[in-house]
Amino acid sequence: MKIAVIAVQGAFREHIAALRQLGADAREAKWARDLEGVDGVVIPGGESTAIGKLMREYDMLEPVRELARAGKPIYGTCAGMIVLAKRIEGEDTVHLGLMDVTVRRNSFGRQRESFEADIDIPAIGAPPFPAVFIRAPHIVSVGEGVEVLATYEDRIVAVRQGNLLATSFHPELTDDYRLHQYFLNMAQAPVAH
Repeated sequence: MKIAVIAVQGAFREHIAALRQLGADAREAKWARDLEGVDGVVIPGGESTAIGKLMREYDMLEPVRELARAGKPIYGTCAGMIVLAKRIEGEDTVHLGLMDVTVRRNSFGRQRESFEADIDIPAIGAPPFPAVFIRAPHIVSVGEGVEVLATYEDRIVAVRQGNLLATSFHPELTDDYRLHQYFLNMAQAPVAH
């Protein structure tokens, strides 16, 4: 299983390490050519404006959209969730515009207010997942066909829409690989977007 992790900015190394722990051939993707022949894409946390800008500069937006249309899974964490969203509250510009959600930036506070919380995600089973929130967004609203996988304090923090997966938090900063395994399982059974 070949997984490209967008490596223009953010916590891409941690995602690669987690995916490799699960036996995936995870690699950095810095250019459009790095997306050829992959079975899925991860967009890491970091700074969504910077990630979106760099993906534009390196001509990566359309190749990722094409992979999504072909049914390949795309997983956005934290800033990656914002990059995937069709709507960003208070902004006119979106990046990939693939997932039918509206996101709110920095919903849980600034960097110094980062925290970890155990959240229930029935799709990956018990026990609760140790979610790490760092300047995390949350989803304000979802469109038809978007499945809410988890909430925290009445805010939507994990969703799936067909072959698209997004979380407000950083699973790559934990030793719990269940969300990465869930993503790899999606890659084994592609669903057209």
